[in-house]
Amino acid sequence: MRKLARLVAAVLALPLALTGCGSGDDSNDSSKPTEVSYWLWDSNQLPAYQACADAFHTANPNITVKISQYGWADYWSSLTTNLVSGSAPDVFTNHLNYYPQFAGKRQILPIDDLVKADGVKTDAYAPGLADLWVGNDGKRYGLPKDFDTVAIFYNKGMLADAGITEDQMKTLTWNPTDGGTYEKTIAHLTVDKNGKRGDEPGFDKKNVKVYGLGLDDGNGAGVGQQMWSMYALSTGWQYTDKNPWGTKFQYNDPRFQQTIGWWRSLIDKGYMPSLAIARSGTSVNDAFGAGRYALSTNGSWMINTYYGYKDIKVGTAPTPVGPSGKRATIYNGLADSIYAGTKHKDQAWKWVKYLASADCQKTVGDKAVVFPAIPDALSIAEQKFAAKGIDISAFTVQIHDHTTSLYPITDHASEISAVMGPAMDAVLAFKADPSSLSKSNDEVNALFK
Repeated sequence: MRKLARLVAAVLALPLALTGCGSGDDSNDSSKPTEVSYWLWDSNQLPAYQACADAFHTANPNITVKISQYGWADYWSSLTTNLVSGSAPDVFTNHLNYYPQFAGKRQILPIDDLVKADGVKTDAYAPGLADLWVGNDGKRYGLPKDFDTVAIFYNKGMLADAGITEDQMKTLTWNPTDGGTYEKTIAHLTVDKNGKRGDEPGFDKKNVKVYGLGLDDGNGAGVGQQMWSMYALSTGWQYTDKNPWGTKFQYNDPRFQQTIGWWRSLIDKGYMPSLAIARSGTSVNDAFGAGRYALSTNGSWMINTYYGYKDIKVGTAPTPVGPSGKRATIYNGLADSIYAGTKHKDQAWKWVKYLASADCQKTVGDKAVVFPAIPDALSIAEQKFAAKGIDISAFTVQIHDHTTSLYPITDHASEISAVMGPAMDAVLAFKADPSSLSKSNDEVNALFK
C-alpha cells in the first residue's frame, strides 16, 4: 500500500541546494551517451518498467535508464534528503500527496512547454487523471502513468464456511449507526479460539482466532485511503472545501467523526484487531495470507500480493454502499516528475514522455500489476488479469458508476500527517474520543492561514 510515510516537516522546509546532481556528465547533447537515473518504490512494478527502459534504450541508443527501487518509507525519506542535497534522481515516480510540496519548493520541473512542443495529448488518459498533475500555480508537473481504487479482498474458504455467498459480498450496505449488512458480515466471519462467531452467544472478543476485518499497521493519518476513506466518503463527506487545492479541512464534520467512531467500535467488539496487534510486525496482507483476517480492504496495487498467497482462494468485492446511496473509493493516480536540478533535461523528458506513452503503458498492462492510465492499455491489463483468474471489476466498477473521489490534493501534506497521525492513534487506542478530531482539524486549518 502506498501508506503515507511521515516526512519530517523541518527537512522539507530546507531550501533547495543549488549545487550538483546525481546523474553524471552535464551534457544535454542527445548525441552523447547519457545515463538517466530513475527511482520507483514498488518492487512488483520493477520488471514492467525495466522492460519499458529496455525498449526505450533500443529506440534511443544513446540514453540508458538506470532504475533504482526502494521500499515506500525509505523512498520518500531518501528522495526528500536528496532533493535538498542536490543529488536527486533525474526522474522519479511521484505521488499526489507529495508533489505540491516539491513543486512549491521548485524541486521539480513544470513540463507545460515540453508537452506543448511535442504535441502530447493529455486527453489520452482516463478522465480526470491528467488534471491531477496541474499544480496550484497552474503548471503541469507530470503525465499520468496509472490509477488505483480500493476494494475488499476476501478469503473464499472462510466465506463458504460462514455460509456467505460471493453475490452477497457484492451488495453489502453500510452506515455508521449499526454498520449495516457490512458489519453483520464482518461479525459473522469473526471466530474466537473456541469456534464461536462474533454474532453468536458466548463469543470471546479477548481471544480471537480470525478477525472479520483486518487493520493496517497505520491509522491512515489524514487520508485513510485503504482503511476508512471508503466509509467516510460514502456518507457524502469530503476532506476539504474543494479538491484539488482546498484550504479548509473538514475533520470536524459529524459524519466523519461518526464514521471513525464506528470503525473504532469494531476493535472494541473484537471484530477487528487492536492497533497494537496490527503493529506487531505482520502486515495486513500477510496476516490475511496467514488466515488471520477474513476480509481486508486494500488498493488495486496489491492485487497480485493478495492473490499470490498459497492455499488461499481469494475474491474481491466492491466497497459497501453507504448512507449517500452510493459506494465510494479514493481515485488516485501516479505520474513521473523531473528533478529541477537534472543535468539531462532533454533525455529525462524523453523518458518521462515514453513512460506516459501508450507503448510503455501497454507493456505495463501486459504484466498485469497495476491499472494503466491509458484506456487501451487498461484493456490489456484486464485481459491479463482475467487470464490469471482475477476479476478486477470490484475495482473498476466505481469508475464506471462515477462513485470515486479524488485523492485530497493540498499544500502542507506532511504537516497535516504530523497532526492527524498522532490524533488518529489516540482515537484508535481509546485514549481520545473521535470528537477530539475537531481540535486536530483546527490545527490543520491553521496551516493555511
